[in-house]
Amino acid sequence: MSGIRDLDLNDLDLSNIGSWPTAAKAIIIVLLFALVCFGVYWFDTQEQLERLTKLEQEEVTLKDRVNRKARRAANLDILKQQLALMEKDFSKLRKQLPNKTEVAALLVDISQTGLSSGLEFELFKPERELPKEFYAELPINIRVTGSYHEFGEFVSGVAALPRIVTLHNITMKPKKNDEMVMSATAKTYRYLEEGELAK
Repeated sequence: MSGIRDLDLNDLDLSNIGSWPTAAKAIIIVLLFALVCFGVYWFDTQEQLERLTKLEQEEVTLKDRVNRKARRAANLDILKQQLALMEKDFSKLRKQLPNKTEVAALLVDISQTGLSSGLEFELFKPERELPKEFYAELPINIRVTGSYHEFGEFVSGVAALPRIVTLHNITMKPKKNDEMVMSATAKTYRYLEEGELAK
């Protein structure tokens, strides 16, 4: 320690470092070593550490993606089964929609259901067909006269038809005695055939 304290920088000869005291040489060696370490870190290691951090983040992202895909792959058979069931259900529902040639018969079925329920038709007017994504909607404006129970029987009969028919905008008003007037829009649906879908 006394060598460091006795060290005077003015006594050091830069052209003859070998003659410097051991303490001065040690300080220079430590400084040079620190400078080299800093240079290696600054010009080489720092860049590698940044790349390593990025690669670690990428690894986490890729592992997450692989795990998600693995979970999907594990559920693939279940999803295929569900898709097959949905296609089967869709096919059943599609069969409940009449094609173009069956619409007229369905209109007759609706009016027959009303008559057999004891209702008297004042209006039975099919409107213009409304095309949708894969089916067409056919609204029918109806106005019937009858009793409350006959209306209930008519609605039950329509629900029991083999083809899908829905009732909308139902209004009921008293007429005379026990009779009432029911106005509604019955809607039936038919699937669009290949040529119609293309249009």
